[in-house]
Amino acid sequence: MQRLRRLRRTECLRRAFAETRADVRKLIYPVFVVWGEGRKEEVGSMPGVYRYSVDRLGEVADEMLSAGIAGTMLFGIPKEKDETGSGAYAEDGVVPQAIRFLKAYCAARGKDLLVIADVCLCEYTSHGHCGILEEGDVANDASLPLHARAALAYARAGADMVAPSSMMDGVVAAIRAALDGAGYTHIPVMGYSAKFASAFYGPFRAAADSAPQSGDRKSYQMDFRNGREALRELAADAIEGADVLMVKPALAFLDVVSKARENTRLPLAVYNVSGEYAMVKAAARAGWLDERRVVTEILTAFFRAGADLVITYHALDYAKWGDV
Repeated sequence: MQRLRRLRRTECLRRAFAETRADVRKLIYPVFVVWGEGRKEEVGSMPGVYRYSVDRLGEVADEMLSAGIAGTMLFGIPKEKDETGSGAYAEDGVVPQAIRFLKAYCAARGKDLLVIADVCLCEYTSHGHCGILEEGDVANDASLPLHARAALAYARAGADMVAPSSMMDGVVAAIRAALDGAGYTHIPVMGYSAKFASAFYGPFRAAADSAPQSGDRKSYQMDFRNGREALRELAADAIEGADVLMVKPALAFLDVVSKARENTRLPLAVYNVSGEYAMVKAAARAGWLDERRVVTEILTAFFRAGADLVITYHALDYAKWGDV
């Protein structure tokens, strides 16, 4: 008789035959950077997550280096916003400053972190949309040069990778062309290839002060009901020259992650987004679930579905806990 339970009988057996493990070295920790000095502000809806001014980034850099995670993804909150999101591509903007600080801070300690710069306009525009507006609508093609300028500013500051998140058609190609034309052929692009219009982004928008002032983003972010279209988006970014593809959010879209893995040989990232994080934290604080075990299951599910890299606010906690 076949007995599948034989290899589950003891912890030693279970560990020996575990097919998938969440790898700390493949986790990316998102960091919010705000203008000013001496600032470290906890995000109310995301316990344990903070917004840092550049001069205090050393604190979270030390945590990331000690944790042994792969690196960080930076999101900037500027001093001022305008209609064209000029803070996103300012050479002395908050994200270029943060990149330079982190690279110098880590180098002084003989270490390094992968620094990925998110490329979008929503945190920087007064209207909160991911591109510039023309007659009340987001102008796709007119927004592409601004994303390219932002990517170049981050590359010049020393970013290891840029990641356009706006879901503008052609944004990966525009950035790739701009980087190549300026001599940054070595800088990889990670596309937010299948980014769904999701209710799970709420806490992030509060943290990044990036909620649209009118309307929504459903005309450019993906309809959450569409799986086949996600594969088309992933294929389009690959054709445009993306080095890494992404599915966002992750937890509610594991079917898309799995299908993406089957359809591409490119590295695949997932973004375990703010709402997913906040739900776990809230339930854990209420005593309704075991946070460590649940986070381990969630992160393992991402890798089991086919992710090579996981962007998650749980990264530092998970690194401290270790596997269950």
